[in-house]
Amino acid sequence: MRRAVLFASFVAAAWCANADSPETKPGAGGPPPIPPYQMRAMLPAGDRLTGTKDGAALFSNRCGACHLAGGMGTNLLTKQRMAAGLPPESGLLANRKDLTLAYVKAVVRKGKLAMPPLSRVEVTDAELDAVARYLAKAGE
Repeated sequence: MRRAVLFASFVAAAWCANADSPETKPGAGGPPPIPPYQMRAMLPAGDRLTGTKDGAALFSNRCGACHLAGGMGTNLLTKQRMAAGLPPESGLLANRKDLTLAYVKAVVRKGKLAMPPLSRVEVTDAELDAVARYLAKAGE
């Protein structure tokens, strides 16, 4: 028993000594920086069922894991749009000029290709309205 306690103390001391080594600090061989698609906006405060939310912040929070720069959805859309002869920046949904309210809502609720449908629990109707208004630059 005494040997096990001594060994555990030795391991703990060695771990604590290495915790501050340059290899474990960010930028010095430590963990990589957080990718931009994981640095999403905070969910706006208040009732999720009201329609007074900021569409850009909701898009970042609810859709950003896939649809901000570096996300899987953006990568897939960029590949598809470039194959169609369109510029790569059109793979970012926020840059698109051809999206309508109805199209955004339909894709979110029904899904499309690799994108699964999102339920009203994941994105409420009020949140979806705000996101669709933010993305839809082609009008109705």
